[in-house]
Amino acid sequence: MMEIDESTVMELIIQAGEARSCAMQALRAARNQAWSDADAQLTAATQAAKAAHRIQTELIGADEGCGKIPVNLIMVHAQDHLMNAMLCRELAEEIIQLRRELAAQQ
Repeated sequence: MMEIDESTVMELIIQAGEARSCAMQALRAARNQAWSDADAQLTAATQAAKAAHRIQTELIGADEGCGKIPVNLIMVHAQDHLMNAMLCRELAEEIIQLRRELAAQQ
């Protein structure tokens, strides 16, 4: 079994957390119709999610589908953070679009 650097998994958690946080800030900005702030936060969320996804892809590549990387609680936690962040960003994008449409009708 291959050992992975704990800092790699922590970076995955950090980037995923940043993506989720930015997505939530985008929603708050949209609530106030601060569209440029909402767009900037969505962009930041996307960039952080991409950074986290690159780390995940590196880990998957190193594992080669053969169980070379041990799956421990911190790895599961990191994957959970990433999936939640990705879902949060996608939903935020949709909710912000709905808020824009409603604002345009007023």
